[in-house]
Formats: sequence, structure tokens, C-alpha cells
Amino acid sequence: MAYTVLARKYRSQTFDDVIGQDPIAQTLKNAIKTGRVAHAYLFAGTRGVGKTTMARILAKSLNCLTVDAPTTQPCCKCDSCVAVNLGEDIDVIEIDGATNNGVEQVRELRQNAIYRPARCRFKIYIIDEVHMLTVPAFNALLKILEEPPSHVKFIFATTEPNKVIPTIQSRCQRFDFSNINASLIAGQLKSILEQEKIKYEDDLILPLAKMANGSMRDGLSLLDRLISTGVEPLSSQLLEEYLGCPNSEKIYNLIAKIGDSDAAGTLAATENLISTGLSEVQLVDALIDYMRDLMVAKSAGADSELLILTAEQRERTSQLSEKFDTAALVYSITTLEKLRWSIKNSDTPRALLEALLLRFALSEHFLNVDELLSQLQGNSPAPIKKKPAPESVSPEPSRSEPRASSISTGRLSAEHPASSIEPRATSDGRKVASDEQPQPKPPIKEVKTSSRRKNQILNDPAVKTVILGLDATITGIEEN
Repeated sequence: MAYTVLARKYRSQTFDDVIGQDPIAQTLKNAIKTGRVAHAYLFAGTRGVGKTTMARILAKSLNCLTVDAPTTQPCCKCDSCVAVNLGEDIDVIEIDGATNNGVEQVRELRQNAIYRPARCRFKIYIIDEVHMLTVPAFNALLKILEEPPSHVKFIFATTEPNKVIPTIQSRCQRFDFSNINASLIAGQLKSILEQEKIKYEDDLILPLAKMANGSMRDGLSLLDRLISTGVEPLSSQLLEEYLGCPNSEKIYNLIAKIGDSDAAGTLAATENLISTGLSEVQLVDALIDYMRDLMVAKSAGADSELLILTAEQRERTSQLSEKFDTAALVYSITTLEKLRWSIKNSDTPRALLEALLLRFALSEHFLNVDELLSQLQGNSPAPIKKKPAPESVSPEPSRSEPRASSISTGRLSAEHPASSIEPRATSDGRKVASDEQPQPKPPIKEVKTSSRRKNQILNDPAVKTVILGLDATITGIEEN
């Protein structure tokens, strides 16, 4: 006997069996009870969240032969229900929109729709991936979709509702299927393992459920792969060996090294992960997930329901979150996401990854914008050292004033002619004689900056630091 995969063997059979789509199931049940079943439905959502399953359950509820009217509890045993489960019912026609997407196929559908069902109440068309239909095919479907025969129902399923033209959507009742919560997937996986009488370790379930990314079918497919290894009990180590899931302890160790500002340890922990066969993109994805948990633990507490973690993982996450502040975690997550797209197209992905992780680990060596501005204005206790500029020639040999180089958007020069100086009064009111007055500053003479001097200024470490920190561009150089 042929083996039936778990995704088909444990497909939901009634509205009450559907996992994670309770609002939609309840709405359809109420429509059946009140006799307000629409002639066309559009089910939208990502893969594996129950769109086709819900369409089949609705078809069974409308056509179950053990009752005299549509029911919310199909028997799942009559000829119609069994045939619908197998996709072989003559009155419930399932069509693949990818291969039947032309006008000719839609014209044939319209010609056959006028005939009454062979044995059931309704002739139901389930079109999967309906967004694959061409625009002419959609237009050919408009008339019968708006005013179908009373015995015809349409159920469309799509993962890309934005590609379904508005005139089609306006003629349907649309339901958006949400991703299934990891805790619900974990509960279903545990129930299936118990029914299959397969031994497993508790620390396997949650990581496996999170790998499903909200898709029940993906979770069951991953579980099928683990069972096929023949290893019992199933453990989290199998996730690393057979499914490419990074070892959680190694990820925690890498994050701890970053939090401790241990540059050498960060590189060693990265090497330890990559040497297991983990790609740079997979490592970035894992870091984003784990740092997201740290961010939630830091903001909402380690006991938050937003964290899908075991008790041991919650404790470890709480400890690691003390090494970071929320702003740093937000910055790390957004930067990792940007890096994720860069390393996909890079010939040196590992170098980019290691450089960024070192940037995180050595963050205290990088100045923020406020510190840069403070040092530029000379208000910092440890100002940036600048190379001394040559002195300018003064009118009086006994006094000279230093000449400074500056990068500016305008001239910062001022003239103080000697003839404009008047005797000044001191704090006690005594007049200061003109011969006791300090010598005035000489006029500042503008000089043309040579190319060599410009290069010297542009290569100054202080200038480079300011430009990099402010993400600025030098528009001009004036030297007075």
C-alpha cells in the first residue's frame, strides 16, 4: 500500500478541525446556517495555511448526501464527501489555474456550468492559483461569475491576490487566511506524533514549528523528513543534521561574544557555525530571529507571550538581553536585514558577515554623531587630534597668529583695522591708554589652497571621521 504523507493523512475534515483560521471557519458556518452562502469566494493567503482545505470542507458541507440541506457538519463518509476528499467528485471540479489559464479553458467552463450537477445540490468549481489566469481569461469569466446559474458556486484560491483583477475581486467574497501561530503548529505536531506512536524529545517541537514559518503543511512536511531518518527518539540535534537548522547553543554563544565585545571570540563562534555547513544567509536569518527574541525580552519581559520559547530558552534569552540595550538590538536587526540582501549577490559573503559582526562587537570604538559634533566644536574632554597648520606672517615681527585650516560652506574671516580701535574701560571704570592696549589681530589674508594641501586636509583622520559619521560630502575647502 502506498504511503500517504502526513499533510494529506491529517488534512482537516470539518470546519472545527481547521487550525488557526477560526474567524473564517465561523463565518462560513454562519453563512450555511442562515442560507446566505455566496455564489463566489476568494481565499487568499500564503502557502499551507488551509485555503484548499477550507474550499473542500465548504464543498462537502454544501453537497453532503446524508442530509437534505447544506450542513456545517458533513459526514465525511458518503460518496460525495469521500470523492471530494480525493479530488475526484464529478460535481466538485478542481482546476489548476496555472495550466488552465487561457480563454479556451474558461469558455469550456462556461459551457459546462449551465448543466445541472449529476447527483448533488451544487456544481462547485475550485480554481487553485487563480491569479495565474490571463487577463482575457479573467474577462471571459466575468459574466458567468456575476450572474451564475443557481446551482453553481465558485471558490478561488490564490497566494497572490494582488494579481487578481479588481473586477473579479468585486464579484467575490474575499477571505484572507493568516499565517498560523507557531504554538498552534507545535500542538498539532505533538498530537500527530502521539497518534503515530513516535518517540520524541520535548525540545524538538518548538524549533520545528518555528521552521514552518506559519505554514501547517510545511511543518508536517518537515516532520515527515525527520521521521524518514529512522532515528528515535526524534531530537533537536536532527534539525541541525538533516534540516540545516542552526544549533541554538552555538547561536547563543555567538550573541554572548558580541555582547561581551570579544572580537576574537566573535570570529571563532562564527567559524564554529559556518563549519557545520551553515550558509551565511542562514546564519543571518538565525541571528535576526534570536535578536528579535532578545528585543522582545528587553522590551516586554522574558515571560511575554510574544516569545515562542522553552523555559530554558527564556532564561537564556533573559540573561543575554542584559548585555544589550533596545536601541542596539533594533539597529542590529535592521542592519542584518540589509546585509542579508547584500551577501546574496556578493562573491565574499563571509567577509561581509564577519565585518558586520565585528562592528557589533566593537561598537564602543565607533563614535556616534553627537560625539563627533562635540569633538569638532572642541567641547569634548578628548578632542580629535589635528595636524598643526603652518603659521601665517604677521605685520609685526614680535607677534604672530596661527593660521587654521577649515572646511566650511562660507568664509569665516573678519578684519579688525587698527584705526578702528578706541580706548576701552576696565571693570573699575579706569580708561586704558592706547599704548597699553593689546595689539590688534592682523588682517586675515586669503590664500589659494594647493592640490597637495587639499589632499592633506582630506586625508586627515579627524576629517575622515567626521565625514563618515555625518555621511556628508565636502563641497569646498577654504584656507585663511
